[in-house]
Amino acid sequence: MYAMKPTRSSINGAWAEGLAAQHLEAAGLWVMQRNYRVRGGEIDLIALEGTVTVFVEVKQRSKSSHGTPGEYITPRKASLIRRAALEYLGRDDVACRFDAVLIEGDARAFNITWLKDAF
Repeated sequence: MYAMKPTRSSINGAWAEGLAAQHLEAAGLWVMQRNYRVRGGEIDLIALEGTVTVFVEVKQRSKSSHGTPGEYITPRKASLIRRAALEYLGRDDVACRFDAVLIEGDARAFNITWLKDAF
């Protein structure tokens, strides 16, 4: 079996998710899991803030010429994340919310925006 060579996109995504996890942990959240995948959906980060489970979508763009990171969280993407969250929780009566961490720039210079209850 051959291992796939990492792409620039996957490297940037891993960097952005790591940066987002650090940012959330510095704010007091506990990042429990990264890249939770189920058929038809993925959650970048799953964290705990007190008793609230926080599902986090991380979006990073080096340049805003093709749109801001937040513009890439479409209604369809949000729906897939909600479906994956329900599968993760096993039921729908657990306190949870859906956040987004948006990163503009790259490792040399970046700006982080954390949107609570983003979708």
